[in-house]
Amino acid sequence: MAAYQIQAENDSDYDRQTEFKAFDDTKAGVKGLVDAGVTKIPRMFIHEQCIKLDDTPAFHDPSFRIPIIDFEGWNEDETRRRDIVQKLGSACKKWGFFQMVNHGIPGSILEEIIDGIHSFHHQDVEVKKEFYSRDYSRKVLYNSNFDLYQVPAASWRDTLTCVMAPSPPDPEELPLVCRDILIDYSKRIMALGNTLFELLSEALGLEPDHLKDIGCAEGLYVLGHCYPACPEPELTMGTTKHADSGFLTLLLQDQIGGLQVLYENQWIDVTPMPGALVVNVGDLFQASA
Repeated sequence: MAAYQIQAENDSDYDRQTEFKAFDDTKAGVKGLVDAGVTKIPRMFIHEQCIKLDDTPAFHDPSFRIPIIDFEGWNEDETRRRDIVQKLGSACKKWGFFQMVNHGIPGSILEEIIDGIHSFHHQDVEVKKEFYSRDYSRKVLYNSNFDLYQVPAASWRDTLTCVMAPSPPDPEELPLVCRDILIDYSKRIMALGNTLFELLSEALGLEPDHLKDIGCAEGLYVLGHCYPACPEPELTMGTTKHADSGFLTLLLQDQIGGLQVLYENQWIDVTPMPGALVVNVGDLFQASA
């Protein structure tokens, strides 16, 4: 693959930015490294915190589990609606995360969007290169690590980014392999988002349209991540510890999972549930409150 070379760990002339650029110039992403058969990961992906970890397992209290909220009948019965609103408020206040079930998006659609994103990342690199860019004014782009040149170590991750609202791209701009499902899924997520913002407004003690009226439901970014199998997973991370600011994030996990939430100084696994969506309110709910 291209002219990219992995620099030796003991290279005294090691230049991280040069390695970042060499990797970026391949336009093949992390998936390209795996396809090339690397057995040792490039130094740019090695995270110091991983090296410092010992073999002592982290303590997890099995009673700690992010809330699961059943949305069935949310708009059919006032008592049922009030119960959901109360559970939403409690989940946002205590956790900032919850899982939605019976939210109205069929499981077949969720499986199809996962399959579509998987198909994009696993197609021929020459096809993907058409979308590779760091021009974030584009509505559709693919790359590895949006902050590649700013971080001390890169994450083992590639991402397809599609800005689907408020001004969606022309259908022809979307990758053919997942075009139809991206359009369908985005419409359904926007409708679900409107419902969620309505209920969150009520959980804040506000009028149902408050969050929508101030523009919270206008935008939609669809991020399709790929975390290829890593030859040295103990040295890197797919996603580093972070907080989401100013966005309401709906996460769709495949059945492999891997997401963790920090709660009372413990990292809690978010176990994937078939048909569920994980909601991260980030800092949005705090700001609105």
